[in-house]
Amino acid sequence: MNIREINAMRGPNYWSVRRHKLIVMVLDLEDMEQKPSDKIDGFYERLTTMFPTMYSHRCSVGSPGGFFERVKDGTWMGHVIEHIALEIQTLAGMDVGFGRTRGYGEEGVYNVVFAYMEESVGRHAAYASVAICEALIAAEDYDLEPDLQKMRELREADRLGPSTGSIVAEAEARGIPWIRLNKYSLCQLGYGANQKRIQATVTSETSSIGVELACDKEDTKYLLEHAEVEVPKGDIIRKESSLEDACKYVGFPLVIKPIDGNHGRGISVDVKNYEDALVAFHAARAISRAVIVEKFITGADYRLLVINHKLVAGAKRTPAHVIGNGNSTVQELIDEVNKDPRRGYGHENVLTKITVNDLTLTIIKDAGYDLESVVPKGERLVLKDTANLSTGGTAEDITDIIHPANVSMAERISKIIDLDICGIDIMTSDISQPLSDTGGAVLEVNAGPGFRMHLAPTTGLPRNVAAPVIDKLFPKHGDTGCIPIIAITGTNGKTTTSRLVAHIAKMNGYRVGYTTSDGVYIQNRLLMSGDCTGPTSAEFVLKDPTVNFAVLECARGGLLRAGLGFKHCDVAIVTNVSADHLGLKGIHTIDQLARVKGVVPETVRPGGYAILNADDDLVYDMRRSVNCHVALFSMDENNPRIKAMQRLNGVTAIYEHGFVTICRGEWKMRIMNAENIPLTYGGKAKFMIQNVLAAILAAHVQGISIEDMKAGLETFIPSASQTPGRLNMFKFKDFSILLDYAHNPSGMRALHEFTKELEATVKVGIIAGIGDRRVEDNNEMGSIAAEMFDEIIIRQDKRLRGKTEEELIKMLHDGIKMKDPNKKTTIIPSEKEAITYAVKNAVKGSLIILCSDVIPDALDLVKEFKELESRGELKFN
Repeated sequence: MNIREINAMRGPNYWSVRRHKLIVMVLDLEDMEQKPSDKIDGFYERLTTMFPTMYSHRCSVGSPGGFFERVKDGTWMGHVIEHIALEIQTLAGMDVGFGRTRGYGEEGVYNVVFAYMEESVGRHAAYASVAICEALIAAEDYDLEPDLQKMRELREADRLGPSTGSIVAEAEARGIPWIRLNKYSLCQLGYGANQKRIQATVTSETSSIGVELACDKEDTKYLLEHAEVEVPKGDIIRKESSLEDACKYVGFPLVIKPIDGNHGRGISVDVKNYEDALVAFHAARAISRAVIVEKFITGADYRLLVINHKLVAGAKRTPAHVIGNGNSTVQELIDEVNKDPRRGYGHENVLTKITVNDLTLTIIKDAGYDLESVVPKGERLVLKDTANLSTGGTAEDITDIIHPANVSMAERISKIIDLDICGIDIMTSDISQPLSDTGGAVLEVNAGPGFRMHLAPTTGLPRNVAAPVIDKLFPKHGDTGCIPIIAITGTNGKTTTSRLVAHIAKMNGYRVGYTTSDGVYIQNRLLMSGDCTGPTSAEFVLKDPTVNFAVLECARGGLLRAGLGFKHCDVAIVTNVSADHLGLKGIHTIDQLARVKGVVPETVRPGGYAILNADDDLVYDMRRSVNCHVALFSMDENNPRIKAMQRLNGVTAIYEHGFVTICRGEWKMRIMNAENIPLTYGGKAKFMIQNVLAAILAAHVQGISIEDMKAGLETFIPSASQTPGRLNMFKFKDFSILLDYAHNPSGMRALHEFTKELEATVKVGIIAGIGDRRVEDNNEMGSIAAEMFDEIIIRQDKRLRGKTEEELIKMLHDGIKMKDPNKKTTIIPSEKEAITYAVKNAVKGSLIILCSDVIPDALDLVKEFKELESRGELKFN
């Protein structure tokens, strides 16, 4: 079996609009296509022995054991691999559940689709599941544990931590979108100008001074002490020579810790003599330039969490420990504690397994034991020097018993240190009594405190401490931090419609970011060039903090490669669907292509609008699968679909009596005469009128006024600057050049209809075959060209896309000959040479029509000729 490719979906996609995290593996079964599971001796038995827990897989049978029934009766290996990929993720602690296997359109080749939690884990599961299946087929032993451990490690390396994850989950529950900005914990909540940022539990609104103070224990202690907050007696030293005096001043037992450490690093507690103090000093000095020596306060370790200056949770923390039974060794006791199903690897469960490291061995040795020692019954042996859950500690929720004086003190501390989110560490014998009564003290104030102990305490009530964080960042009820998003898809017209919508929005005062097939623009400034119609480009716009209106062109490639770069949009436009790129990425029919394009309108949020072409059957049918309002546009005001929508008091846009018009129900609001819209070339470019209809509908449902629409339409000039490669007309003294992106049969037909309206003594076409199109598509392009042009020059694109130059030229040439065997045809593979040849041989009054796929290069060359003509240096044969 051969894995052809693996793609990771990260947003709404062809396979599921709701399930965004999917691995799509293109798998060629090769010889195994002829060997379903029931034809392989012992395969069923080996599979059920290796994965008895797969009994829970219901599969299409719909009941437990359903998948095993399918295997016993006979199913293909792609289906088996799908289930293995799901099961090994579950065994590694990631229960994902969703999968499907579908034909790719070639014999023996399948799309194996399954869910993942972390992309790196999903990719590993894809490779591992194929290897496991091959071992089962060959009756070879396979050790599963290394794969499971590898997936656990990948998950821990890549996942958001529990604190960040809880805030993101709370945001998602409120409809607030989010984007991970780096591979760590920096995340964006909301889009564009409305975004907020978090990094773990530090927010974009957290005071930098507060963070600095919390990180500097010397300053923190100074401020708290002078605010009459109970803190331990202590001293701060920087040299070993000062240690003895500090110990005498404070008095044993001591706590020795770095002044700006975190996560418990370099802290030594209950230091009872100078020799131990010396070791502790050097441990702390390795972390920080200065070291705190302070009184060791006896009692329990408590963490109070304050958010937005309100106490929201408290926990009693206990370091990792074992309790002796008089029979078991220390190692056996640790192993027994780790059997608790609540303990897992890293952050996968409520508790973390206790690991034995050098620090643990030192603590055990200091207590008079080693790993093989038997601890007396009832004796408690502490294994770590801090109570952090990440090192195996436990937490008990005590929020409801905190004394009001301690609550008031914690909230006051948050304002003294100036932290919107802070964790306050307290040592006291009884948190239900004021610190002043128990002799307790505030040990530390932490910026970016961990939430895990409050979200999932070992005992007590879990607290949703992420909610007050979101309340603070988005205080207005219902605020999702979103900006208007207009998503545009279809076969032809996407880019022009995207640019026009963006232009109209800009005229209305918005700061617009938009993506197109030629680049990403922020306020009309090109920041990324090339085909930018995928999810990465969409996220680029949505991450930009200056943007408050996004227009996103969405092409099939990005949808099939990774899904959409957003979860929901406000408006989706589908211009049309026609045969293009068929035979690629498993999309072989126009119906499949329509399902790909249909993903975009399915993401429109309830209350938003799917704007559909009522003249296109495939587009019109998309109305059945959306969960939003539908608005229709048509070049025919008497289109029955338009009439039906109008009777329902719906929103439509029509071309009637020469006008582009918006209708609310049957009431007409004429926007402009199409002849006066520059983009339509005096009304001659009918396909541009169609783009205008879609654009004004999007503007209308977004509340943009008719006056602003008119201003936008009047100032949107078809040119190399505003519509590069879309009907760009260059008038020379004796001839003209029309440059257009027409790159498929439907686009060529539309261009043909337009050029019929243009006067010219001779029409010369420069065309190229496209390597990722079918033979019949390139043949058809040639045939249409034979109808359009008096003369044809066949050139070749820079990107051959899997075909040879000779193959592509032949496809076009064959198509030309099918239509007109006598058509004058010249073959000049170089685009630059082909354009130069056409210009140098242009006759008076001729029109050269250049169909280009690499717009910038062609534009630069045509502009160069214009410059030569202006200087009188353009020479003709």
